[in-house]
Formats: sequence, structure tokens, C-alpha cells
Amino acid sequence: MAKTFRDGKGWRLQLVLAGLIVWMAQAVLIDSGDVAGVASAAVTAVQGQEDRTPVVIERPPLRFIRDPNPAFSAVAVNSENNMLVVTDENLFQILEYDSREDTPPQARFTEPRRVISGTNTKAEMMCGVYIDPVTLDIYVLNNDTQRWLPVFSTDARGNVAPDRFLASIRGFSVAADEVRQELFVVNQSGYVHVFRKQAEGEEQPLRTLEGPDTQLEDPHGIALDTTNNLMYVSNFGNAQNLNPETGETYGSFELPSITVYPLNASGNTAPLRTIEGPRTLMNWPSHMALHNERQELFVANDADSSILIFDASAEGDVAPIRVIAGPNTGIQHPPGIALDERLDELFVASMGTPSVTVFPVTANGDVEPIRTIRGAPVGTESLMIGNPGAVGYDSRRGQILVPN
Repeated sequence: MAKTFRDGKGWRLQLVLAGLIVWMAQAVLIDSGDVAGVASAAVTAVQGQEDRTPVVIERPPLRFIRDPNPAFSAVAVNSENNMLVVTDENLFQILEYDSREDTPPQARFTEPRRVISGTNTKAEMMCGVYIDPVTLDIYVLNNDTQRWLPVFSTDARGNVAPDRFLASIRGFSVAADEVRQELFVVNQSGYVHVFRKQAEGEEQPLRTLEGPDTQLEDPHGIALDTTNNLMYVSNFGNAQNLNPETGETYGSFELPSITVYPLNASGNTAPLRTIEGPRTLMNWPSHMALHNERQELFVANDADSSILIFDASAEGDVAPIRVIAGPNTGIQHPPGIALDERLDELFVASMGTPSVTVFPVTANGDVEPIRTIRGAPVGTESLMIGNPGAVGYDSRRGQILVPN
């Protein structure tokens, strides 16, 4: 508020505050019979606002609560070129590693072979990443804080501008249909946009999947089956509903789910089938990957620190056919997942600790990874502060509360 008045743009707010004070004063004064006091109250309110002076705090903070390490939010792999790309939504970096790396226990971390980061990149709080299998261009998707989908070539390094970018778009997941040359973007508000893969600037989507019949409820992840022409979308379960009689919208909490659609679905299209229920073990199902040959769907189950594997034809309240979870796996709150079908390897990006753990696709249970790429020393736990919008203090427990 101090900035509003200091910039001389606060006259509207002054009127609102003065009106509120007058209304409260009028109620009191009329009850007491002193109607003449209403005018005096109005004058005093306006004068009080004009007399206020801003308070500018120029002293440095006593301490910081800040994570110095990366927070891995998404991962993509191309083993033919030994290319592993991870997005870091804490330090706002795109990191490329050699996909064969295995950080030694005594090493602090593995140095990436290139870093893309800085204000020119149009990349900030990134949650999605995709590697073009032909050009090796890197597509990254901003989420809460920027509305860009920048694309970088293999030459990009440091604080460079993207080779091109798609504007006015943000979301959590990005995937591509290389056969039809289409780019899919999932936004948590409840829609899936489909663009030309080479779209840039203000180009509009070819089609959009959106509406109450879609059962898209806080969608996050996406996986494409281009053989059977299917699209899988993971949903956290935070639904926005429409009352058809009044036209009003209201929210509700539903079970997490995976909804399945035709690959060319658009508009208010209902899912062909849904995976949902307590037996699924889903809790914040995030990024997904489909193994086409095995017809298995791999799901990063963020809140449960696990990887769930379903038969791709699963429907209803069904248990996963395998679960990768436990202290030996090194998986902690994984939003990111990628499959290398050539080598049959699974890559998992954890937010709870800055690491990418690699497993055979047949892994099951509390198994150790075959290798780990770390962005911090062994045992480092992330603060997981992401886009904090406020801060509170619990005086009883002496705790600082940070909603993300």
C-alpha cells in the first residue's frame, strides 16, 4: 500500500477507505443522533490519508531462507546422443548432463556439460521439458511466473535468447506427436492446447480440449500413444464445476485420476476411460511416460514419493502392476519422469532432493537405482520453496509458514 500512495496512484484507494470510514461513522453517529458529525468524519478521513507518509525499509534482512541447490522439476532424455536435460525451477536453469553419468559418492555433485539461464532466456519457473529427436532442440515450458514456451538449439549456452518462442502460454507438461508434428501443452486450469510443433509468437492452438465433460481436474501430466492414437492426462483432482441452472462455478475436491482421450480430442470431449480410486495409490500424479512396446504407463506420484506403473489399458479403480518406492530408491517427491525405450531405462527427477535416479524399466519395489546424477552433496534435502505467494508465522510453535 505504501508504494501505491508513494507513486501518486492511490486516489481510488483513498476514496474507498474514506467511504468505508464514513459508512462506519455514519452508523454510529446516526444511532447517537449526531448526524452533523458525519461530514466531520468524512473530512477527517480524507485528511488522515493525505497526512500519511510511506515507510521505506532500507536495512538488509537479518537472514535468508533460501535453497542454494537446484530443484529438479522435469527431465527428458535422448540416449542416442547421451543427452539428459533437467529443468531447475529454484535457480531458473536448464541443465544438460551426459545421460551415462553416475555421480561418485565422494563428489559434491556432477557438473552439467551446459547451462542455459538468465533474464534473456524467457525461462524461469519451468515445469516441462522436451527434446526434439531430430534437431535436439530443447523445448521448455514456464509455469506460474512466465507466459513463454522457449526453444533452444544445441548451441545455446548461458544467458541467451531462445531461437524461437511461443508466447502467451504456460503450463506444467509439454509433449510432442512427431508423426503429426503437433505440440501438446497441459495447463492446470483445466485444458490441453495443441499447437503446430513449429509454432511461435502469438500463433493460436490448432485445437483445445476443455470443458466440464472432459473431467480435467487440475491436470498436470501428459503421455501420448501415437500407435493407438490415445492421450493420457494425469489430474490432481481439484475440480472447477459449473451449475447449469445458475451459470455459477464452484470448486470441489475429487480423487486423483488419469483420463484417457482420443489423440485428436478437442472441445468438451468426455474421456474414453478413467483410472481412479483408492487402489490406484495416486497422490499428486504428475509427469507421465508411456512405454509403447511394453504398453505400460509410468506415473511420477509426487506426494507419495513413488513411481506407479499401470497397464496402458487399465480402467477404473485398479492397482498398479508395479510400484517403485522406498528409502533405497532415492526417490523423494518426484514430479519428473522420462523413458529411454532404446536402453529400457527409466529416469526420475526428484524435487525433495536434487537428483535424477535411473532404473531399469522392470524395476519394482524398494530397489536401488543403477546410477544417480546428483545436483548437490549426498543426503541433501531440498527446501521445496516454489513460487511462494505469502508468509506467515506460528507464534505458538515458533514456525514460519510458506504457502507455495
